[in-house]
Amino acid sequence: MDNLARPDVQQGDQANMMESAGAGVVVDRDIDKARSRYPYCIVWTPLPLITWFIPLIGHMGIADSRGVIYDFAGPYTIGEDHMAFGRPTRYLPLDPGRCKGEQWDESVAHSCETYSKRMHNLCCDNCHSHVALALKRMRYAGVESWNMVSLCLWIFFAGRYVSVSGFLAQWLPFGLALTLYLVLR
Repeated sequence: MDNLARPDVQQGDQANMMESAGAGVVVDRDIDKARSRYPYCIVWTPLPLITWFIPLIGHMGIADSRGVIYDFAGPYTIGEDHMAFGRPTRYLPLDPGRCKGEQWDESVAHSCETYSKRMHNLCCDNCHSHVALALKRMRYAGVESWNMVSLCLWIFFAGRYVSVSGFLAQWLPFGLALTLYLVLR
């Protein structure tokens, strides 16, 4: 259904609407940035110091159908509704109709259960791996090989900023560090 033809959908709400693949059902995404509710989204926030020097690297979580965010916050710890490093600054809306395996919420719950029993490793088994497992379980977009690198690049190039302050949180420290380096070298 073309949501431009729907009188109940305002122009600004079009980004919050999507059509489930094959179902023909329009689902209201109800993204609520003020409350940090991002249904069916991957979310991202900067890691202090690390993102300042390498803006590609940050902390990632995944939200369920209600928009509650889950993140692998540390050893044996799954954060619920509060990301370990602050509110999301970027998000990537996904289409739950593209799940070919388990349904969205079941995949997120399984990933959380699995990672609540794991040691956190900054380089190998981390928040990106937690999100990747959920996407693998649901076989999102027919892909079974989601990993930290693919997710890192995907949100970096396709993620949306929550606000101007989200953009600044990612890029301002890097810009200042780069400027300082160029001035002092």
